[in-house]
Amino acid sequence: MAILHALLAILVGSLGTLASQGLERKIFIFPEASNTAPAVLRTALQQPLTSFTVCLRSYTDLNRAYSLFSYTSGKSDNEFTIFKPKPDQYSLFVGGSIVTFSVVDYLNSKPHWENICMSWESATGIVQGWVNSQGMPRKGMKQGYTISSDASIILGQQQNSFGDGFDINQSFVGEITDVYLWGRVLSQEEMDLFRNRKPPSDYLIDWQPLNYEINDYVVVKPLFSSNM
Repeated sequence: MAILHALLAILVGSLGTLASQGLERKIFIFPEASNTAPAVLRTALQQPLTSFTVCLRSYTDLNRAYSLFSYTSGKSDNEFTIFKPKPDQYSLFVGGSIVTFSVVDYLNSKPHWENICMSWESATGIVQGWVNSQGMPRKGMKQGYTISSDASIILGQQQNSFGDGFDINQSFVGEITDVYLWGRVLSQEEMDLFRNRKPPSDYLIDWQPLNYEINDYVVVKPLFSSNM
């Protein structure tokens, strides 16, 4: 019996910590660079996506490249991904293609919370990015593309294969909160609602409650900073 209990403990540890709970005023902390510590979001998408908006808040002092939101499918490792290659840039991948926005005019040099939203629509291929509710010049890619509903969705790590293939040099170190996904493009007014913590309710991923799994060194803690 003792051996059985030990094996079960090892199995649970290897699977990570599963939870489904409201995370209002709580955050995921990624305390150190790693290639073993993702936060996995569990959602059952009913159909492929022809448009989306992702919004989240992040807080870090990293100066290197890192991944915030990674959605991988059997079609593409970067089915859609929010990636920050430099402190003054944000990139969005869709179907393996990429557009990059310069945000140097919108951010200051000291660490602070950033409200990030990215949207894309298949009909036109138009990509729109917002940082702290400031819209950036619209760009385009992958017109006519459809995003697979067969998804592995991960925070804090860049997937180079389905649910795996993490690179420590692209890992996020810092805090993430208020992660939402919609299957449509939000308006500027709805972006403002998100920033005021009143996001539109027709989401595919809801921070409250959130079904997730944390692996290795990822910690859930109360939010303590009001500078958001």
